[in-house]
Amino acid sequence: MSLLRSRRAVPLAVVTLITLVMLFSPGSTVPSGPPNIDKVTHLLMFAALAYTARFAGFGVTAVIVWAGLYAAVSEILQGLLPIHRSASIWDWAADLVGVAVGLGIFLAWQAGRGRPAPGGRGEER
Repeated sequence: MSLLRSRRAVPLAVVTLITLVMLFSPGSTVPSGPPNIDKVTHLLMFAALAYTARFAGFGVTAVIVWAGLYAAVSEILQGLLPIHRSASIWDWAADLVGVAVGLGIFLAWQAGRGRPAPGGRGEER
């Protein structure tokens, strides 16, 4: 792994750690807000995950599969673990929308730079 690629993975590691803390904190520590604001939070978390995964050089398919599985497993675990959280198909749906948003933002950023995305076609290996 090149030094540049390893540096590009740092934001993904940081965002992944933040999402783990946010998704698995006990329910009593989660702040309340307007109805369904948690869906916005889920969307933003998974948009950040998708964006930083692409920035790190992971392909689109790998990002979709990894983030989709992470979203599904996190929802299942929230319902099973004794952390006073509940599983929600709507949270999972917001996660998936976030993945699409993150990938779209990354694509727009790359197009604005006039460069192919890391791990995409046209990149030297």
